Amino acid sequence: MLKAIAIDDEPIALEVIQGLTDKVTFVEMTGYFTSALDAVEFLKPNAIDLIFLDIKMPDMTGFEFIRAMPNPPMIIFTTAYSEYAVEGFEKDAIDYLLKPFSLSRFLKACNKAYEHQALRMNMPQSNAAEAFMFIKSGYENIRVEFKDVLYAEALGNYVQLVLEDRKIITRLTMGEAETLLSDRGFLRIHRSYIVSKSKVLKFDKKSLWLSKTELPIGPLYLSDIEKSIIHSI
Repeated sequence: MLKAIAIDDEPIALEVIQGLTDKVTFVEMTGYFTSALDAVEFLKPNAIDLIFLDIKMPDMTGFEFIRAMPNPPMIIFTTAYSEYAVEGFEKDAIDYLLKPFSLSRFLKACNKAYEHQALRMNMPQSNAAEAFMFIKSGYENIRVEFKDVLYAEALGNYVQLVLEDRKIITRLTMGEAETLLSDRGFLRIHRSYIVSKSKVLKFDKKSLWLSKTELPIGPLYLSDIEKSIIHSI
């Protein structure tokens, strides 16, 4: 469990973060602050693991806030200004969220923080960086190992993750699912399908096979499939 606080001079932004963190089972929020100075006072007697931190604030910028801390915890920047991204990562931030951000993008950042903490504490199953994600399904947040996912399928306003041994339905768009999966060895092959490249057995111009499952290939995706799969062999 990660103990966290959020600092943002806009109350509405804090409400958004509260709504999102309520859906992440492994993050425990212990405070919300519209003033960085109030957060400094809170942190003196309270140890936390993670701060969701705005950058452009009136009393103290996010960068100034970090410089004022002798041993800052993990930082996830939340800002409306993309021009601060480079400096943000130079501060060794876990992630940089550009407002407005989706649940899937927020969850991806939280997963990074969780795994970074696991690596730092030498916890079991922390050898492979970002080996899993947490997916909201109904009232549960379910841990899903990337290696177990065969493909993602669009189901109306939902996405179904098809694993080796089960299926999980989550309220994501295909665009959000692609954001979560694209840099984890997955590839969009159709407007309704995203597949694990490591699970592909064969494909032609119209279809792709994962074990005994045949999935259609969208014509617009064929070139990307050929470049991504054939060139990676």
